[in-house]
Amino acid sequence: MKSLKASRIISNTIIYLILGIMSIIWVLPIVWIVLQSFGGGGISVRSQLIPETFTFDNYLYLFSNFTGVTNPRASNHSLDGYFFGWFCNTLIVAVLSCLISTLFVLGTAYALSRFRFKARTIFMKVNLVIGMFPGFLGMIIMYWVMRDIFHLQGNYFSLVIIYSAGAGGGYYIAKGFFDTISKNIDEAAMIDGASKSQIFWQIILPLAKPIIVYTVLTSFMGPWGDYVTSSYIIGLQNTSNWTVAIGLYQFTTGQDIATSYYTQFAAGAVVVALPITILFFALQKYYVSGVTGGAVKG
Repeated sequence: MKSLKASRIISNTIIYLILGIMSIIWVLPIVWIVLQSFGGGGISVRSQLIPETFTFDNYLYLFSNFTGVTNPRASNHSLDGYFFGWFCNTLIVAVLSCLISTLFVLGTAYALSRFRFKARTIFMKVNLVIGMFPGFLGMIIMYWVMRDIFHLQGNYFSLVIIYSAGAGGGYYIAKGFFDTISKNIDEAAMIDGASKSQIFWQIILPLAKPIIVYTVLTSFMGPWGDYVTSSYIIGLQNTSNWTVAIGLYQFTTGQDIATSYYTQFAAGAVVVALPITILFFALQKYYVSGVTGGAVKG
């Protein structure tokens, strides 16, 4: 009995030790970037976890077009005053993409969960195979389509089309959640004279709040932090149309700029992380319910 208790204590100690080390590894970069954002030593703070001097100026530099405070370490101020515009561009792209993508995902998931038609199985298999390929394989053709057909190359609204167009293919989790909602509810509503559309909007969606929140969060996070697609479609020459991902990357590009804007980059990273962090913690219980509920059936 004592040996069993001792072995359990040892095993729990090892598990907690491993979890503690993993937590430190995960949290350390976050703590580092937050501390750097308040550092007053420019690029020299890179080698220090805790900066020698703390200042809020790095956040003021980001919004120099409002505060009137510019970075005194910058040899040129080519990137000053753009951050707020980049933030607004990203917010517009993320919100519009989120709304459209959520409608596509929920509509596709509901149709595949409730309806039975000839091409249903083929569609699901083909979509599963297509989903195995990374999206950036189609980057070149997307660029040409945006430029030659829609004439939106360099415009951040082209990102809304790209992020939203294929969103319906990510229906798997939502479909699994809809499968857990009894079809007897649909049948009872149809007996009362409700149409398929009324059932979806007025009955099913109110019961599917967790999966709606999950879909909204995932649809918002993708465009919010994407760099590869946005930099390729918008281009580096259209500075005013950049998203924050492009702008923050440019803060670290080139020796002169990286030296001047390093702490400003850290401050920008914190500002960009705040909205999605607040959203996630506010909606965490629905997010977890959506994931676990949608994983029951596929």
